Amino acid sequence: MRKPVAVYTDVVDTDPAPGVKLLEEAGFTVRFAASAAPADIVAAAADADALLLGYAEIDRPLLEALPAVRIVATQSVGYDMVDLDACRERGIWVTNVPGAATEEVASHALAMTLALLRGLPYLDRDVRAGIWDGTRHDLRRLSEVTVGVVGLGRIGRRYAEYVRPLVGRIVGYDPAVTAMHGVQWLALDELLACSDVVSLHLPLTAETRGLLDARRLGLMREGASLVNVSRAGLIDHRALVRCLDEGRLSGAALDVLPQEPPEPGDPILAHPRVLLTPHAAYLSAASSRDYVLQQAENVVLWHARGRPVSVVVEGRPMAPR
Repeated sequence: MRKPVAVYTDVVDTDPAPGVKLLEEAGFTVRFAASAAPADIVAAAADADALLLGYAEIDRPLLEALPAVRIVATQSVGYDMVDLDACRERGIWVTNVPGAATEEVASHALAMTLALLRGLPYLDRDVRAGIWDGTRHDLRRLSEVTVGVVGLGRIGRRYAEYVRPLVGRIVGYDPAVTAMHGVQWLALDELLACSDVVSLHLPLTAETRGLLDARRLGLMREGASLVNVSRAGLIDHRALVRCLDEGRLSGAALDVLPQEPPEPGDPILAHPRVLLTPHAAYLSAASSRDYVLQQAENVVLWHARGRPVSVVVEGRPMAPR
């Protein structure tokens, strides 16, 4: 009887060993693509039943070249790197890992929020430049601040729970959620107009891509700050830089960028009002382990029982084994 084949398309931030062990114990042959380039994925996965991916793009042409694939398992909450329509048409399951780093991402967003409100990146830079003057920046009293949370799924709700005891008011917007204790619900444009800090916690979809465009960034309160630990595509980054240059916004903290890593000449890198981290909000030793195991568990359960746990796209039924 043919053994099922699982292929890791790319491994960037995590150690796949626990996932490989789980897959091999379940009877899978496990391989690794030489790189995330489509040609390398096809070379490794010509007969693969399962693709396990990090950041690799899984588009329609790639899926057409891999007729045996029955499940695509992401190692993230987001799944914008996968062509979901192509998977639906081919009956391919798509899974994600929704809860592995809720605490890490929410606490990273909280740390960024506090850093901006208290001016930590700017004060640090001043001291290193020989400037010993804390009055140069607008440092905020937390109890007088309004924080706007855009997206109140697992991570957004946890972030709201973290920040709620610290600030004066929390307002929220989420088209898929109706209420949360301690959060005042507003339309998105209203939220942007009244918030001192806006923190983004939405997936990147056709509906949310470019959500904070030039018009909406222009609605933000004068001197407000923006935090994004979700997906870069939620924001028009050129418009964001213009708002920062013009002084309309006082700062931005970004864990995600349109190109990762960014080009050396990207203006966001040298901007004095931007705090950057390298798509690291989700990282800890604990979350890295959980991501790897939950990704592999989705594949194992699909093969053993016909259905994975964290389903994004429901694929063709498979008889339990």
